[in-house]
Amino acid sequence: MAFDLNLLFQKSELIPVIIQEADTLEVLMLGFTNRRAVELTLETGTAWFWSRSRRELWNKGGTSGNFLHVKKIVTDCDTDTLLYLCKPDGPACHTGNRTCFFNTIMEGMP
Repeated sequence: MAFDLNLLFQKSELIPVIIQEADTLEVLMLGFTNRRAVELTLETGTAWFWSRSRRELWNKGGTSGNFLHVKKIVTDCDTDTLLYLCKPDGPACHTGNRTCFFNTIMEGMP
């Protein structure tokens, strides 16, 4: 049974997608997706996003070669956020870091 993509975009044309490494479950990045980007992800097996700054579709790794190979896609309980479990070809962050989450703001409870 195929998932109805219309369920994802009932509240907004753009929804967040969390990217985790499939084996370690490390959070690699957060992006935004629209219906066409999800369709392209399903068609190609690599993660596609909607760039809010450039206002265009982009395939992560299309320029850098650091593709995110999607192994599993799940949605949250409200059907307005996606989680992609991926195998990355290289760093997920455009800075060259493995993950986009490396700037610590707080550590431990005050």
